[in-house]
Amino acid sequence: MAFKITMPEMGEGVIEGTISQWLKKVGDKVQQYEPILEIETDKVTTEATAEEAGTLLQIFVEAGTTVEVGTLLALIGEAGEQLPNGDDGQKTEAAPTSFPHATTLKPGAANGKTTPSGPYTGRVSPVVGRIAAEHEVDLSQVAGTGREGRITKRDILNHIEVRASEEVAIEAPSVPAPPATAAPPPAAPREISIELPMAEGELVPLSSMRRAIAQHMVASKKTSPHVTTFFEFDFSAVAAHRAAFKAQFAKDGANLTLTAYLVSAIVQALKAHPMVNSSWHENGIVLRPEINIGMAAAIPDGLIVPVIKSADSMNLLGLARIINKLTQGARNNQLKPADVQGGTFTITNHGTTGSLFATPIINQPQCGILGVGKIEKRVKVIHDAIAIRPLAYVSFTFDHRILDGATADGFVSTLKESIENWPM
Repeated sequence: MAFKITMPEMGEGVIEGTISQWLKKVGDKVQQYEPILEIETDKVTTEATAEEAGTLLQIFVEAGTTVEVGTLLALIGEAGEQLPNGDDGQKTEAAPTSFPHATTLKPGAANGKTTPSGPYTGRVSPVVGRIAAEHEVDLSQVAGTGREGRITKRDILNHIEVRASEEVAIEAPSVPAPPATAAPPPAAPREISIELPMAEGELVPLSSMRRAIAQHMVASKKTSPHVTTFFEFDFSAVAAHRAAFKAQFAKDGANLTLTAYLVSAIVQALKAHPMVNSSWHENGIVLRPEINIGMAAAIPDGLIVPVIKSADSMNLLGLARIINKLTQGARNNQLKPADVQGGTFTITNHGTTGSLFATPIINQPQCGILGVGKIEKRVKVIHDAIAIRPLAYVSFTFDHRILDGATADGFVSTLKESIENWPM
């Protein structure tokens, strides 16, 4: 008996996903719990596995298609098995799940010019809602092509592109009438059409993740006045502690990384300076009671930020374990949307690529982000003596609406003290 593979629930508030690629093709054998396809949201790319073993009989949704949770994606069963409902194996379009409300379309929709009428009351995904907010889009002006007129991600992106092209036409300012004795100047055109040709070269299509990263970065720079302060950290005490306890942590099933020390120290610094663990709101500053530390990690398709939830409730061993788990999940496309949500502060260890300095962009709606450069042995003058120490430049980029320089420097100073005086 054939069983169905449907678009799984990817987390709270995630109602759609994009088929990134199929890892199997029709006719392939599939083992139980074997990855069969990759699903991409605006935050993560994750693998979906088969609940039962069998043969992939039919694929309903091709790669690159965005569908809603619950949509039928494929069938798995015995080779040669008769497909349900008399289906002969021909590709059919899966019916997406229904939505209770939709926009009302004006007459003329049949000719392809669908113009919404009245405020949009349909349900939209968090992706569509965020894009609408970032680009100040009135959803009542967007024609939805989804089921029952629902606005999809493609609809709103197309609307933004069309709007941008229409805004290119710039009306020229009026020219004062010349004196009667002067020769009239050439008539100025009322409109100037500016064409922006695409640069020559290969066009690489944007993935959902790449587009989301671009939108988040631009929105963050537009939202927060970014200021960056730099400090130099001495990691001698941390290096000594790690050398002494790395083997013991390995026996407990944890790889003791420098990130665990940094997260632990950040927790203590955030407790001492709670204003750093906050978000801006037009009515005030929201102090976040929880401490959830995001770790920016580079992956082949872009950037992802797994989040350590309730980091202040974990000791060094607990932090090392969850960091290992999230890092492996990011590398193997096994993270869920919930794994990258809810962060209150972010750290990016750009030094792993050899970088010394960086000015990271704030992960909205957080107050700041810490960047750690490459740790390398350098000459340092300590108590009028020359010494060699493992040093790194650490940057703190913060929202100047929330923090002033003295508060920001106080936070980093507390963090620096924790790192440089790590107890044995």
